[in-house]
Amino acid sequence: MSYWSEFLTIALIHLFAVASPGPDFAVVSRYSLSFGRKAGYWVALGIAAGIIIHVAYSLVGVALIIHQTPWLYQTLLVVGALYLGFIGTQAIKAKPRTTMSSDEFEAIKPKKRKAFIVGFITNGLNVKATLFFLTLFTTIIAPETPFAVKFGYGVYLVIATGAWFLFLTWLLTQPAIFKRVWRYSHWVDRAMGLALILLSAKLLWEWFLLIELI
Repeated sequence: MSYWSEFLTIALIHLFAVASPGPDFAVVSRYSLSFGRKAGYWVALGIAAGIIIHVAYSLVGVALIIHQTPWLYQTLLVVGALYLGFIGTQAIKAKPRTTMSSDEFEAIKPKKRKAFIVGFITNGLNVKATLFFLTLFTTIIAPETPFAVKFGYGVYLVIATGAWFLFLTWLLTQPAIFKRVWRYSHWVDRAMGLALILLSAKLLWEWFLLIELI
């Protein structure tokens, strides 16, 4: 049996999902425009690592358990929403930036470990990603598809996600763009922070509606 058709469907759906604005997009944009290319790259790698978690539990069927266990799903929803609200609050406090020396700039840049962790947690706690992978592995991928092929799909999703956000970082930090935007990047921070806070509020509202239905 050829799995190319199934793979192309997965690749297309994933492309639309990863390119659409969301927490990952907001965090990568903020760190890239505020702290430069290297910081953005580490956030992108953290996001790709977060995808490994989603792929892993989808392969062993845990995604279905999460979806069918109300308290567990609600806990992940609340924790993810609160984390997005936290980083959104931090971003919205951004102050105007002025020209500074390279030493001063290096001093305010987040360490690569912190940037990686931010990307990893942002994606790992994204309950929408959980639902995406649940849908992918239960409806798009046929039950008879061998585990090895599913594993290959997972590897592709990790690499493709990382590649997209690395490309986004590279694009945003092109000198022609970065030099123009950096001085005003506090507005980017605030806009992304507001978007994350609104997304956090939306997720908490969905949690509230779930509680009401129980």
